[in-house]
Amino acid sequence: MKKVLFVCVENAGRSQIAEAFAKKYGKDKFVISSAGNKPADKVNPMVVEAMKEKGIDISTNKPKLLNFQMAQDADLIVTMGCNDQGICPGPFFKPTIDWKLEDPKGKPIEKVREIRDEIERQVQKLLEDQARE
Repeated sequence: MKKVLFVCVENAGRSQIAEAFAKKYGKDKFVISSAGNKPADKVNPMVVEAMKEKGIDISTNKPKLLNFQMAQDADLIVTMGCNDQGICPGPFFKPTIDWKLEDPKGKPIEKVREIRDEIERQVQKLLEDQARE
């Protein structure tokens, strides 16, 4: 099975959303994980709330520190707009896709929902494209 790793800075918002949707839509076809190079203490509560609205509970998820082995084991790395912040961990010599996504940190729930919905669309397209390869 193809391994997909979603990476953002804190692993508290965008990459958690992407991991949850990818597990929902790609289960049994992909191995999905997420991490961050400066993980937060907890997942963003607004992100947890927005995902509950979609019937996905990520309240027990914990942000994870990205390490070299995770990157090496991945077949594809998807960064979540952190290149624009200048603190993305880089491609690790793997195929890398960068989704230029706004960070939901500090945003009102309406904006978090927009970001969530955009990530859901991009995850569905990514999994369809990867399944064809």
